[in-house]
Amino acid sequence: MIEELLARNKAWSEDRVAEKTDYFESLSNLQQPDYLWIGCSDSRVPANVITGLEPGEVFVHRNVANLIHPADLNMLSVVEFAVERLSVKHIIICGHYGCGGIHAAVAGKRFGLIDHWLQPIRDVAEARFSCEKCEDWSDEDLDRLCEASVVEQVKRLARTPIMQGAWSTRADIAIHGWIYGLKDGLLSDLGCTITGPDS
Repeated sequence: MIEELLARNKAWSEDRVAEKTDYFESLSNLQQPDYLWIGCSDSRVPANVITGLEPGEVFVHRNVANLIHPADLNMLSVVEFAVERLSVKHIIICGHYGCGGIHAAVAGKRFGLIDHWLQPIRDVAEARFSCEKCEDWSDEDLDRLCEASVVEQVKRLARTPIMQGAWSTRADIAIHGWIYGLKDGLLSDLGCTITGPDS
């Protein structure tokens, strides 16, 4: 089974070279994406595929439920590198409907270490929704929580010293909040874009 992945990789590589003989040569010399994508780890939401972008066109960080934790050094390192070295112009925080992390956050059960990670979602749920028990959450409520969580993550990223510092030097960077529909494959802008410390 694992060998099949290597075989698929070989076929994919051969297809790329057949389409464009210098595909990998030009790709190896290119790392200047305009976009940083912060998305969910869910395997059904691959950034390059759903945006129609090629390798090298988007820098990607993924974690469970696309959360911005101020102590997450991995995520902060990615953001810092993208902003200060790659000079990305757009940071997209993308959630998706049907997110297992969103559901787990309000399920009323304990799952272990992930419970600590998901706390920002419970904070959003308590602040913005009246559902108290896990049985009270409809699919539509969970979709609205997915959206509200993305909006909050955009705000959280905007408040980081990395972004505040970039904007103070007049860097032209926008943070966008998007949501992806698993059932229709469409991305939607949640209208919460932040373009500077005062926006």
